[in-house]
Amino acid sequence: MMTKNLLLLLFLLVSIASFGQVSESTFDATMEAVYAPNGPGGTAIIVQDGKVLYHKGFGKASLELDVDMQAGHVFRIGSITKQFTAAAILKLAEAGKLSLEDPITKFIPDYPTHDHTITVHHLLNHTSGIKSYTGMEKWDAEARKRDFTPLELVDYFKDEPMDFAPGEEYRYNNSGYFLLGYIIQKASGQPYDAYLRETFFEPLGMKHTAYGHNSPIVEGRVAGYQPSPFGGYQNADYLSMTQPYAAGSLLSNVEDLSTWYHAVAADKVISAASRQLAHTPTTLNDGEVQQYGYGWSLGEQEGSAFWGHGGGINGFTTASRYFPEEKLFVAVFSNCNCNDPGAVASKLALQALGKYKEIKVISLSDDLLDKYEGKFELNPSLILTVTKKDGQLSVHATGQGSVMIEAYEEHKFFNEALNAKIHFNFADDGSVESLTLLQGGEYVCKRIE
Repeated sequence: MMTKNLLLLLFLLVSIASFGQVSESTFDATMEAVYAPNGPGGTAIIVQDGKVLYHKGFGKASLELDVDMQAGHVFRIGSITKQFTAAAILKLAEAGKLSLEDPITKFIPDYPTHDHTITVHHLLNHTSGIKSYTGMEKWDAEARKRDFTPLELVDYFKDEPMDFAPGEEYRYNNSGYFLLGYIIQKASGQPYDAYLRETFFEPLGMKHTAYGHNSPIVEGRVAGYQPSPFGGYQNADYLSMTQPYAAGSLLSNVEDLSTWYHAVAADKVISAASRQLAHTPTTLNDGEVQQYGYGWSLGEQEGSAFWGHGGGINGFTTASRYFPEEKLFVAVFSNCNCNDPGAVASKLALQALGKYKEIKVISLSDDLLDKYEGKFELNPSLILTVTKKDGQLSVHATGQGSVMIEAYEEHKFFNEALNAKIHFNFADDGSVESLTLLQGGEYVCKRIE
């Protein structure tokens, strides 16, 4: 009996050590705080140096059937698709079937470029200036139900005016990645989904990853939900899956995505040179650097660099990131666009790294909050507008939605979901003259109003 107890104790000590001194219950609490037992659910995975540290599901896979979420369930992954698209382009470039400097008119000769040269490179890093079809007014609820061939959807957005000249700005763009899907088809001679399946999914044994067509029966596929205007939840609005295509069409689970990330990190998907290129920040024409490469966002958490991506599509939100120095992978998927997994993935990663420090929210006076309101310029095309409502500050960035920020010290705010902090800087006369944005870097934005 004494030997068995000793073995049990050793087992427990090894288990605790494998979590970087973080117990499984700590990760459970992080997930349970967001994914309630009777609401839309989520799955999470944490893998370090090839060893699965944590892999669980929470909440419901189906509210209507009262089915619990399982760790291996399959989700639409939204824009995480973009890294597969980018890897396919880089793979074709390695094979000499295209060049990143090829103009897009090489593959779509009648595409209107307005006297600009728009290259494959510009599509990959969101600097093309092409208008994103998901931001067009005519892309309404009825339009989203229509089935399109790839060329039909290209025709749907190609005559829109450009937002800026290629390379002048960074602006997240689904049209660019849709075009990349068609370029993959032209360069490879295969449909987009077939190329990904035969080149990536089958060789890597990713049995739960595929193009997310609506009709097929997919083992383990969960239902997607959205908040109801009457309270509670409702089924997600219908979206023809011909539309997200190479910008956001894939299905997967967190385990398959871990396989993918580790294969990319080991240079089993694309070459080391291509991977380095994909994970290099974008430099605009004026020298400004953006923390996005080819299909991967780049950032850091408490000094630990990562590359990853998130996704959002009708009824689903996803987050994923890989820390190369620590060989740590974290992913969280949710089957509702009401529970952002970005903050959860960020917290799980810091817990696994042993770097999590809880930030306590404090209250500030209305008079002080009033001083923070205003417009702050990072560059002429990116203005941060800080507003106060009901004693709460929010920030709206040009072309993006508003996000709430909370105070943790006087003049210092944070948003855990975005892994971002904002510090307000005061002039001698007591007015706010600038703010400092800390998110994957440090950026000073001067007050312009």
